[in-house]
Amino acid sequence: EVVLVESGGGLVQSGGSLRLSCAASGFVFSNTVISWDRQPPYTGIEWVSDINIDGRANYADSVKGRFTVSRDNIKNIVYLQMDNLKPEDTAVYYCAIMVGRFRRRGQGTQVTVSS
Repeated sequence: EVVLVESGGGLVQSGGSLRLSCAASGFVFSNTVISWDRQPPYTGIEWVSDINIDGRANYADSVKGRFTVSRDNIKNIVYLQMDNLKPEDTAVYYCAIMVGRFRRRGQGTQVTVSS
């Protein structure tokens, strides 16, 4: 069974930093592209970043230069380092993988950035 557990969210002031973690199990972690999505208040889920099996990363324009994704294939954890946070980064953050045609996410972790 695929299990994704996010942690590390919280309340931070604008300009601050947080590091999110996603602990994964139930699949071959080292052979899987892992993504981060987020859902701001009252809007739909949006893609934030992903990291390929070779460590290459991709980012949404809105977070490029501020967020850094990394993975630890020994501990089966993906991290999202978020720096220079802005109020518009306020959202529930999810890690996600594709299982067949379906996108599986964890329960999410809340990030709130105050101005």
